[in-house]
Amino acid sequence: MTTTMLITGASSGIGREVAEQAMAKGWRVGLLARSADKLEEVAKAGEALVLPGDVTDLEAVEGAVAKIARTWGRLDVVFNNAGIFTPPGTIDEIAVEDWHAAVAVNLTGMFHTARAAFGQMRRQDPQGGRIINNGSISAHVPREGALCYTATKHAITGITRQLSLDGRPFDIACGQVDIGNAETPMVSALKVREKAAGRSVETMDVADAAASILHMASLPLSANVQFMTVMATKMPYIGRG
Repeated sequence: MTTTMLITGASSGIGREVAEQAMAKGWRVGLLARSADKLEEVAKAGEALVLPGDVTDLEAVEGAVAKIARTWGRLDVVFNNAGIFTPPGTIDEIAVEDWHAAVAVNLTGMFHTARAAFGQMRRQDPQGGRIINNGSISAHVPREGALCYTATKHAITGITRQLSLDGRPFDIACGQVDIGNAETPMVSALKVREKAAGRSVETMDVADAAASILHMASLPLSANVQFMTVMATKMPYIGRG
């Protein structure tokens, strides 16, 4: 049976790479992001549904999941990926609107996606599916000036644990991938900012991060990677240096 997958934030970065690798495996992939033009480009890689929408809009997310179910009959895997990194600063320097934007996308958007997917996976026959949340190394240790991002990624870990527990009666598995500096446009911008502050940023190939996510997605529902950390080998995450 062909696997059907929904990816949020699918127009660039890790989301796009996961989508292209999944389609190369013959999977059907629903592509959700705000930019329809960019999604059309990604969709050329295989069998895909272009689902323009904003994860902060519950109706848009529910509509995307419903369209996948109508078109392909079910939803097997979700990569709950969409996220933003707001301007850095100490808490007194952070604009309140940046806090609300980070919470809206990184936390509420993931809630919307998981909620819609969980409902579909619970109703479909055969029942079940898998939700993979994109956490971050920031779910463990912060980077300077990243309060909004760090707080939302810690919250995602709580969502992951709760979904993993609550999904058991319905054969819905949930895991989290914590990625350390995959080379994406967002991380490239971070490298520029960190270099200006006299710090370096070690990165890894985004294709390797995507391959790790697809390993999680490919497991039978009797097995689950609860948490995976995949990172640039020389990141300072390990140790005091």
